[in-house]
Amino acid sequence: MFSVNLSGRVVLVTGAGRGIGRAIAQGFSDSGATVAVNDVDRTTATMTAGILHGDSGVYVADVSDSAAVQGMMNKILADFGRVDMVINNAGVEPRASILDMSDEDWNSAINVNLSAAFYTSRAAGRIMKEQGGGAIVNIASIAGHNIPIALRSGYVASKAGLVGFTRECAREFAAYNIRVNAVCPGVIETEMTAYLRENTAQMAKWLEDIPQKRLGIPEDIVGLVLFLCSDAARYLTGQAINVDGGKVML
Repeated sequence: MFSVNLSGRVVLVTGAGRGIGRAIAQGFSDSGATVAVNDVDRTTATMTAGILHGDSGVYVADVSDSAAVQGMMNKILADFGRVDMVINNAGVEPRASILDMSDEDWNSAINVNLSAAFYTSRAAGRIMKEQGGGAIVNIASIAGHNIPIALRSGYVASKAGLVGFTRECAREFAAYNIRVNAVCPGVIETEMTAYLRENTAQMAKWLEDIPQKRLGIPEDIVGLVLFLCSDAARYLTGQAINVDGGKVML
């Protein structure tokens, strides 16, 4: 796995209680960063913090709540004195047709997958501006490009919005030496995608279009996220990079 020295830097990883978020948190810890572990579930957040090697803290907050995000950011700043990197990873994937989707499920997808990134980027951006720079990485999806997913209108809309927000945030934040990029995974083997992988016929069809002929695992995402937050990527901003075994080639 790609490794860099991020000692002395503080990173917030949202939705770090499991899956991709947990793997990202561990990757940052292994690289020497102090990790602020966020999740709406205290138990899973604490489990993640328990496997990290260096300094870390657990911050239970609903990132779809603007006030909760600001309170969390204030606490992280008070605890560690700075915020250098933010990984907007928290996400949900409600499943229903457009005709059957409830207002609650639609709003959940938009609020958790998109609005939360705005809230954290705004709060962290104010801190990073004063510090002289930083890095933000949004975990989007290949669904944010041109890959439709049946019965996932809220998810697809929110991830497409997140890709667009990434670009505009990068454009505005460049003046403050803050880089903003997105990582767009394909199907990754996590609890969220377990239902997809149970459908063997659907998975076989999906794999036909992946040149590498396999699904991803959380660790496949970590190296790119670490790179995007490192000084090696100092001239890279406003990008949405697919990590999907070659399924989408733009």
